[in-house]
Amino acid sequence: MTTTCIPIKNVGSDADSHRFPLDQWYVAGFSSELADKPIARTFLNRKVVLFRTGAGQVAALEDRCCHRSLPLSCGTVEGAGVRCGYHGLLYAPNGQCIEIPGQERIPSKARVKAYPVVEKNQIIWIWMARDEDAEPTRPAPDYPFHDDPRYKFGSGNYHYRSPWQLIHDNLLDLSHLGYVHLQTIGGDARLHMNAPMKVSSEGDRVKVVRLMPDSSPPPTYRAAWPFGEKCERWQEIEFDLTHLRIWTGAVEPGTDAIDDPDRGGFHMRGFHGITPETEETCHYFWSMSSTKHPDMPDNIDAVIQQTAFTFDEDRTIIEAQYRNMLAFGDKANWIDIHVDAGANRARRIVGELLRKQAAAEAADS
Repeated sequence: MTTTCIPIKNVGSDADSHRFPLDQWYVAGFSSELADKPIARTFLNRKVVLFRTGAGQVAALEDRCCHRSLPLSCGTVEGAGVRCGYHGLLYAPNGQCIEIPGQERIPSKARVKAYPVVEKNQIIWIWMARDEDAEPTRPAPDYPFHDDPRYKFGSGNYHYRSPWQLIHDNLLDLSHLGYVHLQTIGGDARLHMNAPMKVSSEGDRVKVVRLMPDSSPPPTYRAAWPFGEKCERWQEIEFDLTHLRIWTGAVEPGTDAIDDPDRGGFHMRGFHGITPETEETCHYFWSMSSTKHPDMPDNIDAVIQQTAFTFDEDRTIIEAQYRNMLAFGDKANWIDIHVDAGANRARRIVGELLRKQAAAEAADS
């Protein structure tokens, strides 16, 4: 059975991918997404088809048959690879054509580009290199909470009609929770805005920590954990170029300290893979891992449902923000306030990586 062939607009050549930081592991999806059909996605202006072979191997190829350029995502997955839906050419995970129906000889040039991919902690990572045939220079990131028996997780993905860094801005500044997410993870807006914020960085990473003692538990927390009138709440955000890890939660007053690395209580560990599609669109791959209270073992169902609802709210805000940026053009000058410290530091990191990349490309030319 063939898959639905979805055309993707605003996609340029490989040269266009150099507008984003390269030589990086980007999130391509979750293990659970790859079943018996190929998936078409565009990463950094490059059209890619993802699939899993009958032997269980995950592969990522240029989404183009070398014969007549039909997207391979319009074909079918078989035991040895993906078969083109036009004339039946079969491609192995390394991009080599291994069968041409009705023809014994297979030209050596009958191949397409293959991207390095790694399946790790139920996340699929794709290596986007500056030099076309370059191999990864480091292992894919770890995210152990998907495999940690203390947690149960759910996941999903969104397509955003906005640039990827607007989502970085949103996730690095959780002061918006009290205004955007009143019905779920919000809480008192003034408390969020006034909570002391500690911002640090090391290399290409940024960390933001906010501690909020004497908080009123928001609706999601009450649905998942038997809190009383007050709780001791924390937010820890770790920015990496291609993904963010956000650890939030709360303990009951008089129990564990909210800065104790081994604290108990209610935990929400969010994974946020932000992968550019084009300059104006991006993919958002999220998961939420949560602890379970012994008296409320099904809490994760409420957490996942409400987490997805909060991301709906965020997408509405961010896409409206970007539409307004386009409408106002140069008049849309921003001012900074105190909550922007983490996001601004992340933007400087991305900018510096792009400057270094442009200098390296100029030296090579």
